[in-house]
Amino acid sequence: MADTTDIIVAADHGFSTISRQSTGSPSAEGHYEDVQPGFLPPGFLALDLAKATGLKIWDPDKDYAEIGLNAHPAYGSAVLGANPLKPQLIVAANGGSDLIYLPRPISPGFAQKVVDALLAKDYVSGLFVDDGLGEFAGTLPLSAINLHGDAVTPMPSILVNFRSFSVGCPTPVICSVEIADTTLQQGQGMHGSFSRGDTNNFMAAIGPDFRRGFVDEAPVSNADIGKTLADLLGLKITAHGKLLGRVTAEALNGGAMPKFASRVLRSDPAANGVSTVLDYQEVGETRYFDAAGFPGKTLGLSE
Repeated sequence: MADTTDIIVAADHGFSTISRQSTGSPSAEGHYEDVQPGFLPPGFLALDLAKATGLKIWDPDKDYAEIGLNAHPAYGSAVLGANPLKPQLIVAANGGSDLIYLPRPISPGFAQKVVDALLAKDYVSGLFVDDGLGEFAGTLPLSAINLHGDAVTPMPSILVNFRSFSVGCPTPVICSVEIADTTLQQGQGMHGSFSRGDTNNFMAAIGPDFRRGFVDEAPVSNADIGKTLADLLGLKITAHGKLLGRVTAEALNGGAMPKFASRVLRSDPAANGVSTVLDYQEVGETRYFDAAGFPGKTLGLSE
């Protein structure tokens, strides 16, 4: 069977250790029964935005109960506004990144107020804003990372990437640490940030259809695995959408290396000098994202 069987192994993402420490978050100054003193609680982003905007905060996981002093959202997510059923802002906790939704209509200047509050936080490293909201200094548009599309699921207004760093091992991407909005504690594991520790994942293949001892220098993603398997099996799969990946022909017997290039996209700086930077690679029209964030605050970022 070994002579006639291809074996492919692919991880879904990298891995980081959780940090819950911040020197500039009002939420870390609270006293919570289930949080170590001085550490960020679950829902720290929602709590800090509630303070910055002056909005009431409610817990969707506790029948929209109002969150009082020294309390936090049970699982990180929260809705903000005078009426929890008609919120002005929604925070969806997502581990190494959070999604913010600003239900329409948005009052003039409110989106800018939220962006300004986020740009000032020490645990934030990179912001991507819905193209339809306009341009904001210090941020890049959602379309830059292919999140501005026609999916049925609601599109976020702002994607917030959290800070990441290495603890100093010889291979930084395998000892990465990130701020994470989660119920897990400092020292446990998480992913979901734009750190290279999270976007870098293991993929390997062996078998009669693959080149032996070949190391692919071109970028490859999880999306490419399905396309490659379908090609090997002779399957014609109807495409849905545009984010389809590619056949990794260079790894197959007789395949040739594709042309690829590394690129950097940089936002205009905000008033405090912060810019969101995106490192990515391209093979033809297929784009691969390596790392993104504020220079010096995202592991693996080129700047």
